[in-house]
Amino acid sequence: SSVNSYAVWTAAMENHNPTWPLGLFQGYGVELEYMIVDRDTLEVRPICDQLLYQVSGNHDGEAHPEGEEGDAAWSNELVLHVVEFKTARPASSLKGLDALFAAQVGRANEILAQWNACLMPSSMHPWMNPATETRLWPHDCNEIYEAFNRIFDCRGHGWANLQSVHINLPFANNEEFRRLHAAIRILLPLVPALAASSPALDNRCNGFMDNRVRVYSANATRIPQVAGMIIPEPVTTPNDYDATILKPLYRALQPLDTEGILRHEWVNARGAIARFDRGAIEIRLLDIQECPKADLAIATLVCAVVKALAEERFASTDQQNALSTKSLRAVLMDAAHAAEDAVLEYPLLARCLGVSEKRQSMSEAWQQMATAYLPHDSDTLSTLQVIFEKGCLALRISNAVSAATPASLTPVYRNLCSCLAENRMFVP
Repeated sequence: SSVNSYAVWTAAMENHNPTWPLGLFQGYGVELEYMIVDRDTLEVRPICDQLLYQVSGNHDGEAHPEGEEGDAAWSNELVLHVVEFKTARPASSLKGLDALFAAQVGRANEILAQWNACLMPSSMHPWMNPATETRLWPHDCNEIYEAFNRIFDCRGHGWANLQSVHINLPFANNEEFRRLHAAIRILLPLVPALAASSPALDNRCNGFMDNRVRVYSANATRIPQVAGMIIPEPVTTPNDYDATILKPLYRALQPLDTEGILRHEWVNARGAIARFDRGAIEIRLLDIQECPKADLAIATLVCAVVKALAEERFASTDQQNALSTKSLRAVLMDAAHAAEDAVLEYPLLARCLGVSEKRQSMSEAWQQMATAYLPHDSDTLSTLQVIFEKGCLALRISNAVSAATPASLTPVYRNLCSCLAENRMFVP
Protein backbone atom coordinates (compact mmCIF):
# COMPACT_ATOMS: atom_id res chain seq x y z
CA SER A 1 0.00 0.00 0.00
CA SER A 2 1.12 3.57 -0.64
CA VAL A 3 2.15 6.08 1.96
CA ASN A 4 -0.68 8.58 2.41
CA SER A 5 1.45 11.70 2.68
CA TYR A 6 -1.68 13.86 2.60
CA ALA A 7 -2.76 12.15 5.83
CA VAL A 8 0.72 12.67 7.31
CA TRP A 9 0.57 16.37 6.50
CA THR A 10 -2.95 16.70 7.91
CA ALA A 11 -1.93 14.96 11.14
CA ALA A 12 1.05 17.28 11.52
CA MET A 13 -1.26 20.27 11.13
CA GLU A 14 -3.71 18.93 13.66
CA ASN A 15 -0.90 18.32 16.15
CA HIS A 16 0.53 21.81 15.55
CA ASN A 17 3.96 20.44 14.80
CA PRO A 18 6.16 23.58 15.08
CA THR A 19 8.76 22.31 12.60
CA TRP A 20 6.37 21.24 9.83
CA PRO A 21 6.14 22.87 7.43
CA LEU A 22 7.52 26.29 6.44
CA GLY A 23 5.09 29.06 5.59
CA LEU A 24 4.66 30.89 2.31
CA PHE A 25 8.00 31.99 0.83
CA GLN A 26 9.95 31.07 3.96
CA GLY A 27 11.96 28.55 1.95
CA TYR A 28 12.76 27.46 -1.58
CA GLY A 29 13.65 24.06 -2.99
CA VAL A 30 15.24 23.98 -6.45
CA GLU A 31 16.10 20.98 -8.63
CA LEU A 32 18.07 21.11 -11.90
CA GLU A 33 18.36 18.19 -14.35
CA TYR A 34 21.15 17.74 -16.91
CA MET A 35 22.02 15.30 -19.70
CA ILE A 36 25.29 13.37 -19.61
CA VAL A 37 26.84 13.27 -23.09
CA ASP A 38 30.05 12.33 -24.85
CA ARG A 39 32.41 15.31 -25.01
CA ASP A 40 33.20 14.73 -28.68
CA THR A 41 30.00 13.46 -30.28
CA LEU A 42 27.45 14.79 -27.74
CA GLU A 43 25.66 11.43 -27.88
CA VAL A 44 23.92 10.56 -24.60
CA ARG A 45 25.99 8.52 -22.16
CA PRO A 46 24.05 6.30 -19.70
CA ILE A 47 26.57 6.56 -16.84
CA CYS A 48 24.75 8.48 -14.12
CA ASP A 49 25.19 5.57 -11.73
CA GLN A 50 28.97 5.64 -12.21
CA LEU A 51 28.97 9.37 -11.55
CA LEU A 52 26.91 9.01 -8.37
CA TYR A 53 29.13 6.19 -7.10
CA GLN A 54 32.12 8.53 -7.38
CA VAL A 55 30.31 11.33 -5.60
CA SER A 56 28.79 9.32 -2.76
CA GLY A 57 31.67 6.93 -2.18
CA ASN A 58 29.40 3.90 -2.17
CA HIS A 59 27.80 1.57 -4.69
CA ASP A 60 24.12 1.60 -3.75
CA GLY A 61 23.16 4.30 -6.25
CA GLU A 62 22.46 6.86 -3.53
CA ALA A 63 24.10 10.29 -3.73
CA HIS A 64 24.65 12.34 -0.60
CA PRO A 65 25.05 16.10 -0.06
CA GLU A 66 28.51 16.90 -1.26
CA GLY A 67 30.65 19.81 -2.45
CA GLU A 68 32.30 22.85 -0.97
CA GLU A 69 29.02 24.58 -0.12
CA GLY A 70 27.60 21.52 1.56
CA ASP A 71 24.08 22.55 0.55
CA ALA A 72 23.59 20.52 -2.64
CA ALA A 73 22.53 16.92 -3.18
CA TRP A 74 22.90 14.79 -6.31
CA SER A 75 20.47 12.11 -7.42
CA ASN A 76 19.33 9.99 -10.35
CA GLU A 77 16.24 10.28 -12.50
CA LEU A 78 14.26 7.81 -14.61
CA VAL A 79 17.00 7.29 -17.19
CA LEU A 80 20.72 6.68 -16.83
CA HIS A 81 21.87 9.65 -18.91
CA VAL A 82 20.32 12.27 -16.59
CA VAL A 83 21.61 13.59 -13.25
CA GLU A 84 19.83 15.96 -10.90
CA PHE A 85 21.31 18.58 -8.57
CA LYS A 86 19.09 19.98 -5.84
CA THR A 87 19.13 22.01 -2.67
CA ALA A 88 19.68 19.49 0.12
CA ARG A 89 17.24 21.40 2.32
CA PRO A 90 14.99 24.44 1.80
CA ALA A 91 17.05 27.55 1.09
CA SER A 92 16.00 30.77 2.80
CA SER A 93 16.55 32.69 -0.44
CA LEU A 94 17.17 32.05 -4.13
CA LYS A 95 20.08 34.46 -4.04
CA GLY A 96 23.42 32.73 -4.52
CA LEU A 97 21.95 29.40 -5.60
CA ASP A 98 23.28 29.81 -9.13
CA ALA A 99 26.82 29.71 -7.70
CA LEU A 100 25.93 26.62 -5.68
CA PHE A 101 24.66 24.80 -8.77
CA ALA A 102 27.51 26.05 -10.95
CA ALA A 103 29.92 24.46 -8.46
CA GLN A 104 28.10 21.13 -8.81
CA VAL A 105 28.31 21.36 -12.59
CA GLY A 106 32.06 21.95 -12.34
CA ARG A 107 32.53 19.01 -10.01
CA ALA A 108 30.44 16.71 -12.19
CA ASN A 109 32.35 17.69 -15.32
CA GLU A 110 35.65 16.99 -13.56
CA ILE A 111 34.48 13.48 -12.64
CA LEU A 112 32.90 12.80 -16.03
CA ALA A 113 36.12 13.71 -17.83
CA GLN A 114 37.52 10.25 -17.02
CA TRP A 115 34.88 8.79 -19.36
CA ASN A 116 35.30 11.61 -21.92
CA ALA A 117 31.83 12.83 -20.94
CA CYS A 118 30.31 16.10 -19.74
CA LEU A 119 26.98 17.70 -18.88
CA MET A 120 24.82 19.26 -21.58
CA PRO A 121 22.02 21.77 -20.88
CA SER A 122 18.66 22.49 -22.53
CA SER A 123 15.55 20.47 -21.92
CA MET A 124 15.72 17.95 -24.79
CA HIS A 125 18.54 16.25 -26.63
CA PRO A 126 18.20 17.35 -30.27
CA TRP A 127 18.92 13.99 -31.89
CA MET A 128 18.60 11.30 -29.22
CA ASN A 129 16.59 8.28 -30.36
CA PRO A 130 14.64 7.18 -27.26
CA ALA A 131 13.50 3.96 -28.91
CA THR A 132 17.07 2.64 -29.03
CA GLU A 133 19.01 4.74 -26.51
CA THR A 134 16.77 4.66 -23.43
CA ARG A 135 18.39 3.00 -20.41
CA LEU A 136 16.27 2.99 -17.24
CA TRP A 137 17.84 3.43 -13.81
CA PRO A 138 18.57 -0.19 -12.76
CA HIS A 139 19.42 0.24 -9.07
CA ASP A 140 17.50 1.38 -5.97
CA CYS A 141 13.78 2.14 -6.56
CA ASN A 142 14.03 0.37 -9.92
CA GLU A 143 10.60 -1.16 -9.34
CA ILE A 144 9.11 2.36 -9.71
CA TYR A 145 10.80 2.97 -13.05
CA GLU A 146 9.91 -0.50 -14.30
CA ALA A 147 6.28 0.10 -13.35
CA PHE A 148 6.24 3.36 -15.35
CA ASN A 149 7.84 1.54 -18.28
CA ARG A 150 5.42 -1.39 -18.13
CA ILE A 151 2.36 0.87 -18.09
CA PHE A 152 3.45 3.75 -20.34
CA ASP A 153 6.51 2.48 -22.29
CA CYS A 154 9.23 4.98 -21.44
CA ARG A 155 11.07 4.62 -24.76
CA GLY A 156 9.77 7.95 -26.02
CA HIS A 157 10.72 11.60 -25.88
CA GLY A 158 8.00 12.31 -23.30
CA TRP A 159 9.74 10.06 -20.77
CA ALA A 160 13.38 9.54 -21.74
CA ASN A 161 14.34 12.89 -23.24
CA LEU A 162 13.26 15.58 -20.78
CA GLN A 163 15.29 17.86 -18.50
CA SER A 164 13.55 20.44 -16.36
CA VAL A 165 13.75 22.75 -13.37
CA HIS A 166 11.53 22.10 -10.36
CA ILE A 167 10.72 24.81 -7.81
CA ASN A 168 9.25 23.77 -4.46
CA LEU A 169 7.32 26.46 -2.55
CA PRO A 170 6.06 25.72 0.98
CA PHE A 171 2.69 26.24 2.62
CA ALA A 172 1.92 25.99 6.34
CA ASN A 173 -1.86 25.59 6.48
CA ASN A 174 -5.00 25.21 4.41
CA GLU A 175 -5.33 28.92 3.66
CA GLU A 176 -1.76 29.19 2.42
CA PHE A 177 -2.26 26.10 0.27
CA ARG A 178 -5.41 27.62 -1.26
CA ARG A 179 -3.71 30.89 -2.21
CA LEU A 180 -0.45 29.29 -3.39
CA HIS A 181 -2.14 26.69 -5.58
CA ALA A 182 -4.38 29.25 -7.26
CA ALA A 183 -1.46 31.62 -7.91
CA ILE A 184 0.76 28.95 -9.45
CA ARG A 185 -2.10 27.58 -11.54
CA ILE A 186 -2.75 30.81 -13.43
CA LEU A 187 0.94 31.62 -14.01
CA LEU A 188 1.80 28.19 -15.45
CA PRO A 189 0.39 28.89 -18.94
CA LEU A 190 2.90 31.68 -19.53
CA VAL A 191 5.96 29.73 -18.35
CA PRO A 192 7.06 28.43 -21.79
CA ALA A 193 7.07 31.98 -23.14
CA LEU A 194 9.94 32.70 -20.75
CA ALA A 195 11.66 29.34 -20.32
CA ALA A 196 11.28 27.37 -23.59
CA SER A 197 14.59 25.71 -24.49
CA SER A 198 13.62 22.73 -26.66
CA PRO A 199 13.22 23.77 -30.31
CA ALA A 200 14.96 20.69 -31.74
CA LEU A 201 14.33 16.96 -31.62
CA ASP A 202 14.67 14.12 -34.11
CA ASN A 203 17.51 16.02 -35.80
CA ARG A 204 15.58 19.15 -36.65
CA CYS A 205 14.05 22.36 -35.41
CA ASN A 206 10.35 21.83 -36.07
CA GLY A 207 8.97 25.30 -35.35
CA PHE A 208 7.79 24.39 -31.84
CA MET A 209 9.74 26.35 -29.23
CA ASP A 210 8.91 24.10 -26.27
CA ASN A 211 8.83 20.54 -27.57
CA ARG A 212 9.35 19.31 -24.03
CA VAL A 213 5.96 20.64 -22.92
CA ARG A 214 4.42 19.25 -26.12
CA VAL A 215 5.64 15.68 -25.60
CA TYR A 216 5.29 15.86 -21.81
CA SER A 217 1.60 16.72 -22.16
CA ALA A 218 0.98 13.52 -24.13
CA ASN A 219 3.24 10.98 -22.40
CA ALA A 220 0.55 9.39 -20.22
CA THR A 221 -2.47 9.28 -22.55
CA ARG A 222 -3.11 5.65 -21.61
CA ILE A 223 -4.30 6.99 -18.24
CA PRO A 224 -5.43 10.60 -18.84
CA GLN A 225 -5.88 11.26 -15.12
CA VAL A 226 -2.08 11.16 -14.65
CA ALA A 227 -1.42 14.50 -16.36
CA GLY A 228 -4.92 15.87 -16.71
CA MET A 229 -4.71 19.02 -18.82
CA ILE A 230 -1.24 19.84 -17.39
CA ILE A 231 -2.81 22.91 -15.82
CA PRO A 232 -4.15 21.70 -12.44
CA GLU A 233 -7.83 21.81 -11.68
CA PRO A 234 -8.93 24.62 -9.32
CA VAL A 235 -9.07 23.35 -5.74
CA THR A 236 -9.58 25.18 -2.47
CA THR A 237 -8.28 22.84 0.25
CA PRO A 238 -5.88 19.91 0.57
CA ASN A 239 -8.90 17.66 1.11
CA ASP A 240 -10.42 19.03 -2.11
CA TYR A 241 -7.13 18.31 -3.89
CA ASP A 242 -7.17 14.75 -2.60
CA ALA A 243 -10.74 14.19 -3.78
CA THR A 244 -10.45 16.02 -7.10
CA ILE A 245 -6.99 14.95 -8.30
CA LEU A 246 -5.32 12.21 -6.28
CA LYS A 247 -8.11 9.73 -5.61
CA PRO A 248 -9.39 9.66 -9.22
CA LEU A 249 -5.79 9.22 -10.38
CA TYR A 250 -5.16 6.32 -8.00
CA ARG A 251 -8.43 4.66 -9.03
CA ALA A 252 -7.50 4.93 -12.70
CA LEU A 253 -4.05 3.45 -12.01
CA GLN A 254 -5.23 0.56 -9.88
CA PRO A 255 -6.08 -1.96 -12.65
CA LEU A 256 -2.59 -1.57 -14.14
CA ASP A 257 -0.74 -1.06 -10.85
CA THR A 258 -2.33 -3.64 -8.59
CA GLU A 259 0.56 -3.58 -6.12
CA GLY A 260 0.25 0.19 -5.63
CA ILE A 261 3.86 0.89 -6.61
CA LEU A 262 2.91 4.19 -8.22
CA ARG A 263 0.14 5.14 -5.81
CA HIS A 264 1.95 8.20 -4.49
CA GLU A 265 1.41 11.90 -5.00
CA TRP A 266 4.49 12.18 -7.25
CA VAL A 267 2.84 10.10 -9.98
CA ASN A 268 0.68 13.17 -10.67
CA ALA A 269 2.24 14.67 -13.83
CA ARG A 270 0.51 18.06 -13.92
CA GLY A 271 2.67 21.13 -14.41
CA ALA A 272 2.52 21.78 -10.67
CA ILE A 273 1.75 19.17 -8.02
CA ALA A 274 1.09 19.20 -4.29
CA ARG A 275 3.83 17.49 -2.31
CA PHE A 276 2.14 16.96 1.03
CA ASP A 277 5.10 14.80 2.08
CA ARG A 278 7.18 18.00 2.20
CA GLY A 279 4.46 20.62 2.74
CA ALA A 280 5.04 22.26 -0.64
CA ILE A 281 3.76 22.72 -4.15
CA GLU A 282 6.25 21.72 -6.81
CA ILE A 283 6.34 23.67 -10.08
CA ARG A 284 7.55 21.25 -12.77
CA LEU A 285 6.89 23.07 -16.04
CA LEU A 286 10.14 24.98 -16.58
CA ASP A 287 12.57 23.90 -19.29
CA ILE A 288 16.15 23.94 -18.03
CA GLN A 289 18.32 26.71 -19.48
CA GLU A 290 21.93 26.98 -20.64
CA CYS A 291 23.38 27.73 -17.19
CA PRO A 292 22.34 28.03 -13.52
CA LYS A 293 22.55 31.82 -13.78
CA ALA A 294 19.70 31.79 -16.30
CA ASP A 295 17.69 29.15 -14.41
CA LEU A 296 17.83 31.04 -11.13
CA ALA A 297 16.95 34.34 -12.77
CA ILE A 298 13.83 32.75 -14.27
CA ALA A 299 13.02 31.03 -10.97
CA THR A 300 13.37 34.34 -9.12
CA LEU A 301 10.92 36.06 -11.45
CA VAL A 302 8.46 33.16 -11.31
CA CYS A 303 8.54 33.14 -7.50
CA ALA A 304 8.15 36.93 -7.31
CA VAL A 305 5.06 36.79 -9.52
CA VAL A 306 3.58 33.85 -7.60
CA LYS A 307 4.11 35.77 -4.36
CA ALA A 308 2.25 38.80 -5.72
CA LEU A 309 -0.60 36.62 -6.94
CA ALA A 310 -0.80 34.70 -3.66
CA GLU A 311 -1.08 38.04 -1.88
CA GLU A 312 -4.13 38.72 -4.10
CA ARG A 313 -2.78 42.08 -5.27
CA PHE A 314 -4.87 42.17 -8.44
CA ALA A 315 -7.51 39.48 -8.03
CA SER A 316 -8.85 37.34 -5.24
CA THR A 317 -8.05 33.66 -5.06
CA ASP A 318 -11.67 32.93 -5.96
CA GLN A 319 -11.33 35.09 -9.09
CA GLN A 320 -8.13 33.27 -10.02
CA ASN A 321 -9.78 29.90 -9.54
CA ALA A 322 -12.69 30.99 -11.74
CA LEU A 323 -10.47 30.87 -14.85
CA SER A 324 -11.25 27.64 -16.66
CA THR A 325 -8.63 24.92 -16.90
CA LYS A 326 -9.47 24.44 -20.58
CA SER A 327 -8.80 28.11 -21.37
CA LEU A 328 -5.55 28.12 -19.42
CA ARG A 329 -4.48 24.96 -21.25
CA ALA A 330 -5.02 26.74 -24.57
CA VAL A 331 -2.80 29.62 -23.43
CA LEU A 332 -0.14 27.11 -22.35
CA MET A 333 -0.03 25.36 -25.71
CA ASP A 334 0.15 28.71 -27.54
CA ALA A 335 3.14 29.59 -25.36
CA ALA A 336 4.75 26.19 -25.95
CA HIS A 337 4.44 26.66 -29.70
CA ALA A 338 5.54 30.28 -30.16
CA ALA A 339 7.18 31.12 -26.80
CA GLU A 340 7.61 34.89 -26.39
CA ASP A 341 5.87 35.60 -29.69
CA ALA A 342 2.68 33.91 -28.50
CA VAL A 343 -0.15 36.39 -28.10
CA LEU A 344 -1.90 36.88 -24.78
CA GLU A 345 -5.49 37.79 -25.55
CA TYR A 346 -7.25 36.65 -22.41
CA PRO A 347 -8.21 39.84 -20.52
CA LEU A 348 -9.38 38.03 -17.38
CA LEU A 349 -6.01 36.26 -17.07
CA ALA A 350 -4.12 39.48 -17.76
CA ARG A 351 -6.14 41.24 -15.06
CA CYS A 352 -5.33 38.52 -12.53
CA LEU A 353 -1.62 38.80 -13.43
CA GLY A 354 -1.64 42.58 -13.06
CA VAL A 355 -0.57 43.26 -16.66
CA SER A 356 -2.18 45.23 -19.45
CA GLU A 357 -5.42 43.69 -20.71
CA LYS A 358 -4.75 44.79 -24.28
CA ARG A 359 -3.70 42.21 -26.88
CA GLN A 360 0.07 41.76 -26.47
CA SER A 361 2.88 39.25 -26.77
CA MET A 362 3.62 37.06 -23.79
CA SER A 363 7.14 38.51 -23.77
CA GLU A 364 5.63 41.94 -23.18
CA ALA A 365 3.56 40.53 -20.33
CA TRP A 366 6.64 38.97 -18.73
CA GLN A 367 8.56 42.23 -19.05
CA GLN A 368 5.74 44.08 -17.30
CA MET A 369 5.81 41.55 -14.47
CA ALA A 370 9.60 41.73 -14.17
CA THR A 371 9.47 45.51 -13.91
CA ALA A 372 6.64 45.40 -11.38
CA TYR A 373 7.79 42.57 -9.12
CA LEU A 374 11.62 42.69 -9.12
CA PRO A 375 13.85 45.36 -7.53
CA HIS A 376 15.07 47.79 -10.18
CA ASP A 377 18.71 47.24 -9.17
CA SER A 378 18.35 43.45 -9.20
CA ASP A 379 21.07 41.36 -10.86
CA THR A 380 18.23 39.13 -11.95
CA LEU A 381 16.84 41.89 -14.16
CA SER A 382 20.11 42.22 -16.08
CA THR A 383 20.17 38.47 -16.71
CA LEU A 384 16.54 38.44 -17.80
CA GLN A 385 17.26 41.31 -20.14
CA VAL A 386 19.17 38.90 -22.38
CA ILE A 387 16.00 36.82 -22.69
CA PHE A 388 13.80 39.86 -23.29
CA GLU A 389 16.14 41.34 -25.90
CA LYS A 390 17.53 38.23 -27.63
CA GLY A 391 14.66 35.83 -27.07
CA CYS A 392 14.14 32.73 -24.95
CA LEU A 393 16.81 30.07 -25.22
CA ALA A 394 14.76 28.11 -27.77
CA LEU A 395 14.67 31.09 -30.11
CA ARG A 396 18.39 31.78 -29.64
CA ILE A 397 19.16 28.14 -30.45
CA SER A 398 16.90 28.22 -33.52
CA ASN A 399 18.55 31.40 -34.78
CA ALA A 400 22.01 29.87 -34.33
CA VAL A 401 21.22 26.67 -36.27
CA SER A 402 21.92 27.20 -39.95
CA ALA A 403 20.33 23.94 -41.08
CA ALA A 404 18.32 21.39 -39.15
CA THR A 405 20.84 18.57 -39.39
CA PRO A 406 23.04 16.93 -36.77
CA ALA A 407 26.05 18.57 -38.40
CA SER A 408 24.64 22.05 -37.81
CA LEU A 409 23.12 21.26 -34.42
CA THR A 410 26.36 19.89 -32.96
CA PRO A 411 28.39 23.14 -32.80
CA VAL A 412 25.44 25.00 -31.25
CA TYR A 413 24.97 22.41 -28.52
CA ARG A 414 28.72 22.20 -27.96
CA ASN A 415 28.60 25.95 -27.33
CA LEU A 416 25.76 25.33 -24.87
CA CYS A 417 27.97 22.85 -23.00
CA SER A 418 30.57 25.60 -22.67
CA CYS A 419 27.92 28.04 -21.42
CA LEU A 420 26.95 25.53 -18.75
CA ALA A 421 30.56 24.91 -17.71
CA GLU A 422 31.22 28.65 -17.48
CA ASN A 423 27.80 29.65 -16.06
CA ARG A 424 27.18 32.21 -18.80
CA MET A 425 24.29 33.07 -21.07
CA PHE A 426 24.12 31.81 -24.64
CA VAL A 427 24.24 34.74 -27.05
CA PRO A 428 24.98 33.51 -30.60
